[in-house]
Amino acid sequence: MLLRTFGWSFGITLIGLAAAAYFWGADGFGVVLILSVLEISLSFDNAVINATILKRMTPFWQRIFLTVGVLIAVFGMRLVFPLLVVALTAHISPVSVVQLALDSTKTQAGLTYAQHLDAAHPAIAAFGGMFLLMIFLDFILGEKEIQWLEWLEKPLEKIGKLDQLSVVVSLIVLMLSARFFAEGGAETVLLAGVAGLTTYLAVGGLSNLFESAGEDDEDEDGEDDDAEEAVAATPPTRSGKPAILVAGKAAFFLFLYLEVLDASFSFDGVVGAFAISQDIFQITLGLGIGAMYIRSLTVYLVRQGTLDDYVYLEHGAHYAIGALAIILMVSIKYTIPEIVTGLIGVAFIGLALLSSILRNKRVAAAGDVPEL
Repeated sequence: MLLRTFGWSFGITLIGLAAAAYFWGADGFGVVLILSVLEISLSFDNAVINATILKRMTPFWQRIFLTVGVLIAVFGMRLVFPLLVVALTAHISPVSVVQLALDSTKTQAGLTYAQHLDAAHPAIAAFGGMFLLMIFLDFILGEKEIQWLEWLEKPLEKIGKLDQLSVVVSLIVLMLSARFFAEGGAETVLLAGVAGLTTYLAVGGLSNLFESAGEDDEDEDGEDDDAEEAVAATPPTRSGKPAILVAGKAAFFLFLYLEVLDASFSFDGVVGAFAISQDIFQITLGLGIGAMYIRSLTVYLVRQGTLDDYVYLEHGAHYAIGALAIILMVSIKYTIPEIVTGLIGVAFIGLALLSSILRNKRVAAAGDVPEL
């Protein structure tokens, strides 16, 4: 299982590091290695959240996530998307942006590519922050079969019965952020934040629509062959309940949702990577290798049934997402080291894992089967 799931990641790592050593020498090799390790170490919460979504998808879409999804993550989100952001926010032609990116000493309007990307950070942070904040709020305000921090989650679930409360809270956070953190760029922050919120509602809403409508590909008996394969391939939960699997259009929009989620996690890392290297190809290669491992870890968590065995991991990951969303909004004005963001995420995941282990021991000692 380990080799089959991480095999591509191991192979890409060897090829990527060899290419770095060949083109950029020892210094380039070290830079790519550092970027890869940083991407992996700072993205554990991303893998857990991805796994909570991916486990609902059939093996076909899991393979799409691990193949096509990686190409989108590496080349789309970590190479092409930053170029588009600079072109749109700095009002520079795509050709000029590419020229800037390829020559770290070249300037346009007095700024290098890295400086233009840094200037676009408020818009990037507002978009990603709103998207992630909606994920956190919909989780913390929604009904959950299992609660981790009951003293907090129970009252929030009651409050969460108010219709569209997560949207209202997100808009309030966005307005406050534009008022107190955006220095002369409140309009940009507001537009980017609304775009992030709209993207979340659109992609998530379309996925839920097709899932609830049952517009998946079905055979003559009304059964989805791919879903049957997934039921057979997915480890049983502790309670023995069958997994709810989606395919077809619903899975497609879940896939899009996962890609936007990955982008929201990666925005800040792409900008921060320029503190280590000014070469966009070194950055893309290093972050891309890290992204491969996060994708493989996501699939591994799904196939091992880790989220069913350690039931508070999903909670910890969502709290880490909530913290990241707030950090992104605050970073519109203040510089927050990535190590702080990473440590907060690791802390939530670690506490959730420890709580899950202790819960399993209590359940085993009582001779009960935990209900999911």
